[in-house]
This record gives sequence, structure tokens and C-alpha cells, in this order.
Amino acid sequence: MPATLHTSHIKSLPLLHNGKVRDIYDIDENYMLIVTTDRISAFDVIMPTPVTGKGIILNDVTQFWMNKLSHIIPNQMCDTKLEDVLPDAAERAEVTNHAMVVKKLKALPVEAIVRGYIIGSGWKDYQATGAVCGIELPKGMQLADKLPKPIYTPSTKASVGAHDENIDYSQSRDLLGADIAEQVRDVSLQLYQA
Repeated sequence: MPATLHTSHIKSLPLLHNGKVRDIYDIDENYMLIVTTDRISAFDVIMPTPVTGKGIILNDVTQFWMNKLSHIIPNQMCDTKLEDVLPDAAERAEVTNHAMVVKKLKALPVEAIVRGYIIGSGWKDYQATGAVCGIELPKGMQLADKLPKPIYTPSTKASVGAHDENIDYSQSRDLLGADIAEQVRDVSLQLYQA
């Protein structure tokens, strides 16, 4: 069984960010190293007890879907190997199977969420307003009901310690500009359908 990785300790690369689950290191102007830890985040809160192996599984799932869906939209995956950026065997051993080298891309200030079922924060919104992110839904829906069709429900992308907030499409347009907001919505729905 692998050792639990709560926080990575790479000294040979500058730390860019400790997220809720991922630690991100700078490699150069084109690449960065993302380490998926065993930390658990639920409802934007980092839980005190990590789950051994969770980071490895999440890392594998991320790589699987990025490879499988790259025909819909290019992503940040690259061919650079971990040993190319972490030549020190001890540093590499700590994060092996938890880490991937990726291209640096500019993150968008929204999280692109597609819902096929009414649950989570969408359920809370629906109970209060009958809508999710401004999208009116049928009356009388129950928790976890399937939606008539998938809906795009963006949110803000909160920093550590803050909570993501659901926003409507027009607010995402204000944040991203009309062209990018439309592309993000359309690609998100395509990815969900795939």
C-alpha cells in the first residue's frame, strides 16, 4: 500500500499553490507539476484526515478522461515525464503516481459545471427559487431526480477557505466575455454528453 500523501515536500521546484487537494509547482515558463494529494475536500472544506491512495486514483481518473476527451477540446496534458523534472529519486518517490507534468494554461475564473440530476448546491437553489443558476426547472422535483436535459450551471472558483458560488450564465458572460462564455458552455455540455 502506498504511503499517505497529505502534503508534498518538493524542494527543487518553487511551490506556486497549495489547493484544496492539489499542490502545484513551477517548472518553467511553459510547464508546471500538479501533485494530487490524499487530502479530502468536501463542500469547500479540507478535512483533517487524508485517505491513503485517493490522490493516486484521482490522478489516474484525470489522466484517463483528459486522454479520452482530447478530441473534443485540447487540454494541458504533455509528454514530459516526472523523471525529466524531478531527477532526485527521493523527491520523485514521494509523488510518483500522484503527479503529472502539464502545460501552463490560464485558468478561467469560473468552474464549468454540467448537471444531469438535481443534487448538491443545485438542490438548495431549486428548493429556494425553483431554478438552478437562473434556469427554471419543472415544479415538484425531488432530490437526485434526473433533469429533463443536462444544464450548464457555472460557479465562481473560490480560493482555499472560501466557497464556490453558483452564478447564472449572464454573470459568466460578464466574467469571461460573450465568446469565451459561449465556448465554455457548449464544450462543457459536449464533454458531459460524451
